[in-house]
Amino acid sequence: MVKETGFYDTLGVKPDVTPDELKRAYRKLALKYHPDKNPTEGEKFKQISQAYEVLSDAKKRELYDRGGEKAIKEGGSGGGGSFASPMDIFDLFFGGGGRRHRERKGKNVVHSITVTLEDLYKGATRKLALQKNVVCERCEGRGSRKGAAQMCMSCRGTGMQVRVHQLIPGMVEQLSTVCHSCQGQGQRISHKDRCKACAGRKILRQKKILEVHIDKGMKDGQKIVFHGEGDQEPGLEPGDIIIVLDEREHPCFTRKGADLIMNMELQLVEALCGFQKPVETLDNRTLLVTSHPGDLIKPEDTKCVLNEGMPVYRRPFEKGRLIIHFSVLFPQANFLPKHKLKELERYLPVKMETEQSESMDEDLYTYADLEDCDFDNRRRHSHHYYYVDEDDYASAGGVQCHTS
Repeated sequence: MVKETGFYDTLGVKPDVTPDELKRAYRKLALKYHPDKNPTEGEKFKQISQAYEVLSDAKKRELYDRGGEKAIKEGGSGGGGSFASPMDIFDLFFGGGGRRHRERKGKNVVHSITVTLEDLYKGATRKLALQKNVVCERCEGRGSRKGAAQMCMSCRGTGMQVRVHQLIPGMVEQLSTVCHSCQGQGQRISHKDRCKACAGRKILRQKKILEVHIDKGMKDGQKIVFHGEGDQEPGLEPGDIIIVLDEREHPCFTRKGADLIMNMELQLVEALCGFQKPVETLDNRTLLVTSHPGDLIKPEDTKCVLNEGMPVYRRPFEKGRLIIHFSVLFPQANFLPKHKLKELERYLPVKMETEQSESMDEDLYTYADLEDCDFDNRRRHSHHYYYVDEDDYASAGGVQCHTS
């Protein structure tokens, strides 16, 4: 037996209605009485939504059948005394197809923090201080003492006002705007009933300290999400705080995936005869990069050291490569006397002799010495302009115009 049938009557169904029949009934009535289509029936739309909210939930429906609307308002096991927003129920049912009075979840807040390549290599912890909105605990987000809030008569509790504007005779347009009387809240609170703690705003500003843990191997632009730590608002699920990592440029290393890339300059003797050069790592170790005698390093060569790159995210014991691009510095001109150069030549690979035909006479050769190219000076000369004085041109007997 059902104690009350008010919610069933509102939806035009019987107490033994099936869930599918209940959905069809709600769909038909919600579309008919939606404020966008029927602006004067805001209260009816609210009643339909409240009835469907209770009857579509198995636990709430059982509680209503046993104790009626009073049992729902007082709250019982699985019941709860507050109704969701009519617009939220409509959007949830239709998949967001209607115009939303408010979002079911608050907005996300995005913060950027600057990190070094060392932070991403070793891991780090940062503390972030921020201000956020929290629901007032004294009034539990009502903005007033319990029961003091009254439905706004301007929008009939919907929080929206629909205005009809005639464009031309026989053609009108409907505009939905936030109700100015209640600022979209759907209710009004008299000044004397307002909560003293939040002055009727329902929320307070609060300082929040977040500990941001930067794991080894994280990347530039990677996001760290604190779920539900965003601004609170009555009737809404709090949004998230999203931290975006902004990597600062490193003076020595460039990152590419799990690899670290660096440049190293060598003297010619080092490139030919081997070298040992210290490289300080991002975790303050010293690598002694070694090229053994006989291992020739040519200009623009690229070599790598395995397992000395960046840690792999969530697999910090795996590392990429340290990739080294080499440039070779040659000595200054005339760094050795000519007789010393002849001695050096004996240790270098034999020069390729110029091929000469037996029939060619040496006197036919023209020797061409190499010079440095001064491209800047040549560019300046190419922009010189020459001007001729008109008097000089006339005195030289220039071309005369002949008329007949």
